Amino acid sequence: MVDISLYAAFVVAVLALCATPGPDMMFIVAMGGRGGPRTGVMAATGVATGALVHAIAATLGLSALFSTLPVLYHVLRWAGAAYLLYLAVKSFRDRGGFDDATGAVGPGRRRAYWQGMVTNLLNPKVILFNIAFLPQFVDPSIGHPMAQLLVLGVTLVLIGFAFDAGVGLASGRLADLLRRSRRAARCLNLFSGTVLTGLAVRLIAVPK
Repeated sequence: MVDISLYAAFVVAVLALCATPGPDMMFIVAMGGRGGPRTGVMAATGVATGALVHAIAATLGLSALFSTLPVLYHVLRWAGAAYLLYLAVKSFRDRGGFDDATGAVGPGRRRAYWQGMVTNLLNPKVILFNIAFLPQFVDPSIGHPMAQLLVLGVTLVLIGFAFDAGVGLASGRLADLLRRSRRAARCLNLFSGTVLTGLAVRLIAVPK
C-alpha cells in the first residue's frame, strides 16, 4: 500500500518534527500544568483527535479548500485565536484552588480533551501542513493515493500522540509537585495563561 523506503523516511521526518516543541505541545504543557498528568494526557488525546480529523480531511481532498478559498483560512485562524484567548482568560482568573465538586485542580479531564481537539481543529496551519507534507511521501506508481495518504496521516497522529502524551504526563507530574503550594499553583495558572496568549498571538501574527 505504501513504498517502504518512503515510509521509513516519513517516520524519521515525523519523529524529528514531533520532538521539536510546537503550538500543540505548548498547549498540552499548559493543560498538564493546570490540571495534572491525567489532564495533560487527555489534552494530548484531544489534540490527536483533531489531528486525525485533519488527516482524514486531507485524504479526502477537503483541505484543498483552504488553498482556493483564502477567506476561509483567515476566518478559521481568527476563530482559533479567539478560542485560545478565551482559554487564557480562564487560566488567568483561576486562583489555583481545588474544585469543590470534583476535588480536581484546573480544567476537568473531559474539558481538557475537548479543548485540545477544538484548539487543533481551529488551527488552519495544521491543514496547510498536511497539504504540503503528506503528499511528498506518496508514490503514485503504486496506486491508491488516498489509501497512502490515510496511512501516512494515521502514522503522523499516532507518533504525535506518543510524544504529546509523554509531555502531558511529565508536565502534569511536575505541576502536582509544585501545586502543594497555593502560590505555586497560582504561578502555574499564570504560566498557562501566558502560553495560551502567546499561541493566540502567534496564530494571528504569523498568517502562514
